[in-house]
Amino acid sequence: MSIFGKIMSAIFGSKAATPATAGASAGGGTAASPGSAAAPSAAPMQSVDVAAIVDKAAAAKGEKLEWRTSIVDLMKALDIDSSFSARKELAKELGYTGDSNDSASMNIWLHKQVMTKLAANGGKLPPEIKH
Repeated sequence: MSIFGKIMSAIFGSKAATPATAGASAGGGTAASPGSAAAPSAAPMQSVDVAAIVDKAAAAKGEKLEWRTSIVDLMKALDIDSSFSARKELAKELGYTGDSNDSASMNIWLHKQVMTKLAANGGKLPPEIKH
């Protein structure tokens, strides 16, 4: 399963990962439109409160995780490998064209893309997170 597929599965449940993963893989760098079009045609998703799910997961970790602004903390909260190599792989999946060795810029881009894709696939985000 792709890293983005793991994120989707952790938030939406295992059934949601298949359409989202297919949409993300097929869409590449322009996955926002194909991803949102592919998911509803495969299986309409209900709106999911992303903050409630990730807040609960983060609380269970026993450490302060700033998942609303950090891709690393989001991945940690969801028990997904947040290593630099895993984030490089996620960047490749999502069509990142910048310097993957510039981890700060890549991380900001990744967080924005993941939040955008979660919203496009039925994720309800708090106003302070919407990009």
